[in-house]
Amino acid sequence: MSEAKSPRQDLMRWKKQPVRRTVSQICPPPRRPLTVADIQPGMENERLGVVRDSMFQNPLIVKAELGKPRERSYRLPGVNFNYGLYIRGLDGGVPEAIGHWNVFKQQPPCPHELTRNYIAMNREAVRACLVTAPENLLYRQLNDIRISDQDDRRVKKEPPSLPPDMTFGIRSRPSTPFFDLLQNRYQQLWVQEQKATQRAIKLEKKHKVFFGKLYETRSSQLRKYKPPVKLDALWHMPRFQKVGPHLDTFPTEADRQRAFKAHREECAVRQGTLRMGNYTHP
Repeated sequence: MSEAKSPRQDLMRWKKQPVRRTVSQICPPPRRPLTVADIQPGMENERLGVVRDSMFQNPLIVKAELGKPRERSYRLPGVNFNYGLYIRGLDGGVPEAIGHWNVFKQQPPCPHELTRNYIAMNREAVRACLVTAPENLLYRQLNDIRISDQDDRRVKKEPPSLPPDMTFGIRSRPSTPFFDLLQNRYQQLWVQEQKATQRAIKLEKKHKVFFGKLYETRSSQLRKYKPPVKLDALWHMPRFQKVGPHLDTFPTEADRQRAFKAHREECAVRQGTLRMGNYTHP
């Protein structure tokens, strides 16, 4: 058995083991922004004149160095900075969580401003014979009437009373009537509705009055008759009525008739959608 395992062990020994990379190699930390001290002669971001660190934090100004990634120009927080949500509280473990409760003390209600009673102020202003807008404004400044807390609660709309067994949310779908489906109940109802509709149509046709055929008489035909209107012929200029053709491409009249005859014979071939002729195949 030891001799059988030795070649396998040698193969595993010479097999290349996978390289395990650390977290810093997989996700390297971001590069810190450039400073004036990092700039050396001959670099891409070398500037003339007054140079400040804030110039190298502007992504529109900073250039990418040859063979290096572009600087992000953002300052990183210090070493003591914690990323994420920091919850402040006592860390006493399980005993503190079981035996102590963080109960918030009830804060005293802050005094709120009472609502103005415009109805009472307008009524009192009319009784004092004050009708114009400036007089009403002055009267409201001198006699400010407010609604008490009890009246304010009564004026405000109370929430609607809901039944105690009310369920909030979407109603569940009713259960499928399997017995009706197995008995073809819906098909029977549909057939009954169709028969009731046909009976109603037949009953309506039975009570419908059919009028007899109307015959045309001479007087009715004369009422519908429209005398034909004779259309006048189109007007032609007299000087163009008996003018012969100016161009004659046939030397003789026989040649003309021969060409017309050939055109009539080829007429059937030149018809159709593609001008290839109309033929009836057996």
